[in-house]
Amino acid sequence: MSSKKILDSRKLLGATAKTDLKELGLLYKSLMKTHHPDRFQDEGERHKAEEISKHVIDAYHFLVSIHPETHATNKEDFERTATTSVISDWRYKAMTLHLIFGDGSEYEYFGVPVNVYNKFVNNQGNLRFARRHILSVFAYRRLKKANEGEAKEGA
Repeated sequence: MSSKKILDSRKLLGATAKTDLKELGLLYKSLMKTHHPDRFQDEGERHKAEEISKHVIDAYHFLVSIHPETHATNKEDFERTATTSVISDWRYKAMTLHLIFGDGSEYEYFGVPVNVYNKFVNNQGNLRFARRHILSVFAYRRLKKANEGEAKEGA
């Protein structure tokens, strides 16, 4: 299930769900060349290019962070967190669930319906419920790595 942020980011860069990281990088570079503020002498055009560039940069970094190739690179860390750490806190807004784990890592899950979130809360943030119905289902990105060298909390 895709969220508005995912769809908007893909639209801005001209990417699809099947765009690989290399192609995503090429789309990004092409847009940055077109909209780089240094290309414009007129102050108004320069300001507009700066705004577009900011959006392009944000969209690119966001799409890289949720990309399956990025997830494959970080799979070991994610699986360790998902199987050995408790969920210590969470926030939910606009179908985005932000999970903070006991190991210090933080992840965002996109497109989480209210009914799934309510079941998660009714299960008191239970990691087992999250693993079955959230962690392996929704698009996500890592916001913060686990604390290195600290003892992991058991699930």
